[in-house]
Amino acid sequence: MDKKTIEKSDVNSTQPTGANTFNDQMSGIILMERPNVSWDNVAGLDSAKKTLIEGVILPLKYPDLFSGRHRRPWNGILLYGPPGTGKSDLIQALATEATNTSFFYVSSRKISSKWSDGEKILQTLFTTAREHTNSIIFIDEVDALSGTCSEYESLRRIKTEFLIQMSGENRNVQVLGATHTPWMIDASIRKRFEKRINITLPEASVRTEIFKIQLGNAVHSLSEEDFTELGKRTNGFSGYDISVVVKEALMKPVRKVQTATHFRKAEEACNENPSASDTVDDLFIPCSSKAIGAIEMSWVDVPKDKLFETNVSMVSSFQG
Repeated sequence: MDKKTIEKSDVNSTQPTGANTFNDQMSGIILMERPNVSWDNVAGLDSAKKTLIEGVILPLKYPDLFSGRHRRPWNGILLYGPPGTGKSDLIQALATEATNTSFFYVSSRKISSKWSDGEKILQTLFTTAREHTNSIIFIDEVDALSGTCSEYESLRRIKTEFLIQMSGENRNVQVLGATHTPWMIDASIRKRFEKRINITLPEASVRTEIFKIQLGNAVHSLSEEDFTELGKRTNGFSGYDISVVVKEALMKPVRKVQTATHFRKAEEACNENPSASDTVDDLFIPCSSKAIGAIEMSWVDVPKDKLFETNVSMVSSFQG
């Protein structure tokens, strides 16, 4: 079932005809679509992965193993830690791995907005999730559901409704939350998340792997030693911080093309899948006006399929 289904079918089935405003709220707050993120896309965090498999995947696959009085799935799992450390990526990878499971992504800040009917949205969310064989509800920035209840009365009612739903019959529903400010979560809400997983900043070896994941299949000339060096240099960086560094590095060749006043014919074709006709005369590379073979031209003069893809290198892209 995809995003369209939750917006037009599941929501409408629990609301009277004509509730367009409420349905619009639901479509902007609750997304139901299966991500395409694997465990391999999330570097490190092995302990967190094992805990999520133990708390979500195994109970779904082997329900009889968790049917006893004491061996029961965790009633709520909370991921907490600094921003950009991979909490949302972990949940998306979990949803990808949990086949035959409906996945609901919830924006808690939109639920808690004074312009939203938060109570009704939570009721519809949990009712819809319970109607499916197995469901995962992921509430991002769950601290927004508690906040300071003195701000406005509706937030108090939203918090109360969430506590009621979490205490309901949710045997086929796994509720997960994420926050980077766990101290802001109301104690009564925090209690509903029995298992708490601390997602910390990555170590050097993990940062090295994140650089590799973020570069993906981009053309580069980085050696294993270069990746190791980048991991060492980025102490205190989150996974998100590293993604920004890589994006900046990938943009440097683009800027070079944009500002170049001269191009020369490339010495060899190195595009990912060059055709047999790709020769020295086919591709152009930006250069200085004094370079051998320099031709005065700008990027607008280079055909879209004749640009030489410059390597991302340690010196030109990650120095300075």
